[in-house]
Amino acid sequence: MASINSKVIFVTTSPRTPSKMIPEIELLNAHFAGQKWNKETQLAFMELLKEENFFNGEGAKDPSFSARDRINRAPKALGFVTLSPKIQLTLAGEELINSKRKEEIFLRQLLKFQVPSPFHKPTESSAEFWVKPYLELFRLVRHFGSLKFDELRIFGLQLVDYREFDTIVEKINQFRIAKAEYVGNYKKFRAEYLDNEIREIYEADINSGNTKTRQTNDASISKFIKTKASNMRDYADACVRYLRATGLVNISHYGKSLSIVPEKSEEVDFFLQNTDRDPILVDNERQYVTYLGNPLIPTLLTDNRKLLEQKIRSEFPLLEISATATLQDLKNIFADELDNRREQILTDQVSAIKDYRQFEEISTTFDQIITNSLYDNPLMLEWNTWRAMTMLDGGNIKANLKFDDFGNPMSTAQGNMADIVCDYDDFGLTVEVTMQGGQRQYETEGEPVTRHLAKFKKETEKPAYCLFIAPNINDSCIAHFYALHKMNIQYYGGTSTIVPLPLSIFIKMVEDSYNASYVPEPRHVQRFFERSNELANSTENEVDWYNGITKEALNWLTE
Repeated sequence: MASINSKVIFVTTSPRTPSKMIPEIELLNAHFAGQKWNKETQLAFMELLKEENFFNGEGAKDPSFSARDRINRAPKALGFVTLSPKIQLTLAGEELINSKRKEEIFLRQLLKFQVPSPFHKPTESSAEFWVKPYLELFRLVRHFGSLKFDELRIFGLQLVDYREFDTIVEKINQFRIAKAEYVGNYKKFRAEYLDNEIREIYEADINSGNTKTRQTNDASISKFIKTKASNMRDYADACVRYLRATGLVNISHYGKSLSIVPEKSEEVDFFLQNTDRDPILVDNERQYVTYLGNPLIPTLLTDNRKLLEQKIRSEFPLLEISATATLQDLKNIFADELDNRREQILTDQVSAIKDYRQFEEISTTFDQIITNSLYDNPLMLEWNTWRAMTMLDGGNIKANLKFDDFGNPMSTAQGNMADIVCDYDDFGLTVEVTMQGGQRQYETEGEPVTRHLAKFKKETEKPAYCLFIAPNINDSCIAHFYALHKMNIQYYGGTSTIVPLPLSIFIKMVEDSYNASYVPEPRHVQRFFERSNELANSTENEVDWYNGITKEALNWLTE
């Protein structure tokens, strides 16, 4: 049981991206099911996790803590695993791994998550919790139609008791009025408003001098408020990512706002009207675990045959529904049709991209990423780079990120695969992107990038290269990738041709493709990477190689 000492909504924040827990609990179950969850199994789990690349090197100082951070938080709190008396997947966990439509599994579990619960007990100094956080956040988004990230962060997180829903709504209304009347810089207005709200939320702590935060001896009020503001940003970000995992919520990356997917509004209205808002089984862990792990509750619109048939007919009016089809048959049919529609949308997008019809939009998105104007820059960088690679040249370009039912990017690729893979018939290419900079870039990306390329070469059995893109390239990455050009390592399938390029240089390559008097071909891509091999073998050091290949990138289409 965990004690909660928070005065704002408590939600799960690890893993940051919900889909990341799927391969992790699958790995846990495959190797440790039936065993005790203790330091020994935690250390062993972390060793396996590192090998699978699901975990990018964080928490190396205390691997057992890192294991608990990955499993004891979201997987346990959302009812996908039980850890006592032994490690075991719940029925909901098995469904998450095996189900074709994982969004529905996430939805049911999020709607059941509650505070207080047998897993999470508020302390005397915390807020007086009585809420199913995700259920009420769905309600808040649905109520307003569109909810800004700032509104979620400043006010939505104060919804610690569902009976205060109307109070929070009024606070947001007053914020919007004040914002409309304010003359001046919005960031200053937001900062002042956030400061005032934090002072109100933590008034008792401030008045009593209880302002020292963890990992610092600074007890100043300014440091205290800054820390709480940062924590609230992290909690709000986690809320967005987990709500998004249900496939029911759209996010405007530029406007930084949430809304219900129009085609999903009936489904949202159904569970808002039919799901009990009160936490249950607060003091009965055994029954709570059974309830939480049940993948069939709460009831959703798709569990009602009549309503499901109406839903299918409204979205796919030409589809014939057999009277003998079971409810599960109908669910499978609906899932297949949604998948087919998404694939057709993506196919149409690719056609438009290859015809350069989206060049200006792709260029604008890169500009917004560089200026940090979008909500989720890592996701948008991965998605926009896929679009740019699709436009750049021929080949079958596949993004390993998660798309929603309407072809919009939902979450980045899982950690055990390259972000983008390109098949050019005679050779292949992996593309890895990151917003990380500094030494952190090398620590989290260096080895996984190399391993992804090795895996790709083994699977395709043909020559392959890798393009590594980041806003800025760290010197350690340059040295690492230069050395791999020359080192014949059997574990990585021989030498590894990995070319790191700053995002600005890659954008110039895309512009050159658009402005060329001919359509670039795969041979131009291969020629560029083979030139990297030549430079690696003819230069004295990594600096000369990097400068040389960067210059080549700026003239990659010169015959």
